[in-house]
Amino acid sequence: MSDRRDRWQAAEHLALTLADGGLQRMAARTLAVFLFTDQQSVTAGEIAERLDASAGSVSAAVKSLLSVGLIERLPAPGSRREHYRLRDDAWATLFTSQNTVTQVMLQAAQTGIDTTSADDPAHRRLTQMRDFYHFMLSEIPALLDRWQQHQHGSPL
Repeated sequence: MSDRRDRWQAAEHLALTLADGGLQRMAARTLAVFLFTDQQSVTAGEIAERLDASAGSVSAAVKSLLSVGLIERLPAPGSRREHYRLRDDAWATLFTSQNTVTQVMLQAAQTGIDTTSADDPAHRRLTQMRDFYHFMLSEIPALLDRWQQHQHGSPL
């Protein structure tokens, strides 16, 4: 087996693992492309070609990965295609307020709280949901500071 074939089998295995963990299958396969590519950036067309997938399914997967902060859109002067890459801080961003899904969850919880009365069980559950996300977001900066120290070889 060639090194390239081994590499893409590992990528597909990772994608299956991510999908088993709850990520949509095409988003998982697309993320695997970003993790295993040897290019600085890739276009949606290159992803579709690599995965033998439709442009629509790749577009939805890219949108999903953008929304959680794992990938970013890059300027590509002279190109008519959008270029994307895995963010350097992808894993940290996944757990911060830059993750649009987290913000949507907070907003949805608050909207629910605003539309229910204090004695309604839904109000209590929604308040707990909102408070959990607020708590996690307030704790994450210190954790990410420790991560940065760890990344730069500083003792924790």
